[in-house]
Amino acid sequence: MDLFRTKSVEQSIKDSDEKGHGLKRSLTTWDLMIMGVAVAVGAGIFSVGAQAAAFNAGPAVTISFVLAAITCALAIMCYAEFATAIPVAGSAYVFTYATMGELLAWIIGWNLILELLMAAAVIAKFWGVYLSDLFSALDLDIPAEISLLGVDLTWGPLLIVAVFTAVLIYGTKLSARVNSVFTVIKIGIVLFVIVVGFFYVNPENYTPFVPASQPAAESGAGWADQPFLSFLSGASPAAFGFTGIISGAALVFFAFIGFDVVATSAEEVKNPSRTLPRGIFAGLAVVSVLYILVTLVVTGMVPYTELGESGAPSLATAFQLVGADWAAGIISLGSLIGLTTVIMVLLMGLARVIFALSRDGLLPRGLSRTSDKHATPARTQVLCGVVVALLAGFTQVEVLAEMINIGTLTAFITVSLGIIVLRRKRPDLKPAFRVPFGKVIPIASAALCLYLMFNLATITWLFFAGWLVIGFVVYFAYGNRHSRLRTEQRTSV
Repeated sequence: MDLFRTKSVEQSIKDSDEKGHGLKRSLTTWDLMIMGVAVAVGAGIFSVGAQAAAFNAGPAVTISFVLAAITCALAIMCYAEFATAIPVAGSAYVFTYATMGELLAWIIGWNLILELLMAAAVIAKFWGVYLSDLFSALDLDIPAEISLLGVDLTWGPLLIVAVFTAVLIYGTKLSARVNSVFTVIKIGIVLFVIVVGFFYVNPENYTPFVPASQPAAESGAGWADQPFLSFLSGASPAAFGFTGIISGAALVFFAFIGFDVVATSAEEVKNPSRTLPRGIFAGLAVVSVLYILVTLVVTGMVPYTELGESGAPSLATAFQLVGADWAAGIISLGSLIGLTTVIMVLLMGLARVIFALSRDGLLPRGLSRTSDKHATPARTQVLCGVVVALLAGFTQVEVLAEMINIGTLTAFITVSLGIIVLRRKRPDLKPAFRVPFGKVIPIASAALCLYLMFNLATITWLFFAGWLVIGFVVYFAYGNRHSRLRTEQRTSV
């Protein structure tokens, strides 16, 4: 049993042209840039920086964002080289299949499903919460939940998932246009809030910029919520100082997930050798600037200690503390619009990963069938929409939010190391984009991502181990036996 058989780059590209199982190339550099901004700039831009400042890093949270952005940029360079060499759907899964073999590729694909499924469901859930907040701000008495056959149903997530599932089925180009409109609006709201916030900044609030390290506040949660590195080493969790900056980076890394989703659209991009690198890096640059500006505003408006005293700090908290309560309504609207585009891009990415796995036979082949009219994987998109809607509407899926980070970081590590393997195995390939400085950046990317992984909560690692066990069961029960590559190799013998 050859569990590490690899699929050639040429075969992956050839499969993308298979009739009834291929996607239409229609996306431009602008579409990719907007897609990256859309998936990374959601409600988190108004909250994650404030939380990391209050409980982890103080004003130095800007350094946390820079570290997270650098880590993401290093990994994205590796994605860009792979995507220009193998411009097909599937992202890290396809890249791993070409370098490290089928079993590891399946694990990465399985982890991508975890990342995108959890992210779409969690964010759809929060979309419903922000919709309820907006109704309250407008004094509209519309309940967030309805009773269906004796079961409480949160209807907001079901609505938004159903709408965007329909849009994605109709066509990738249409969804890109809708995405552009919503993303431009939310960027405008973010910039408005930033500009207004700077009028309330007091430079004294930036001192001390790096607060002295201190023991982390007791949460009563025990070992499960400790960073995994602290659990393994026995060290007491600490806040602020250098440790706080690093733990803050691990927390705010969530703000940068999604750029790997952009790589899953490689098969739908016009002229991928030029378009992919430009679109991905332009999106990352815009997102990094926006997040850093927001954190400068939130830590400059009020002392980080006052943010911590509020319990669940956000940018709205900072405005309320300086007496600008009117901003809360604008921020709620920005959060709602921001989450809208995130959900759509995540639903698309989830469907494309499952599409790639099924085209290779590791999941049922019927899931890779594309519609004749719109050239989209309609049945897979519907399946993804149904599962995400059920998770968001009927469960407390938000408790698994950190699973998104660990799935993303695992994929980043594999892609980073995969670049080294690809160059050794296929020195004849000449991708349009090539990661500079030889092996240095791929190794640095993998090391940084691994370090961030070890700063996630211990309970997240336990859930992750359980997910991997389920993945191995699915692979050996179905994927290994139905693998097209395995069948082709047996036939050729």
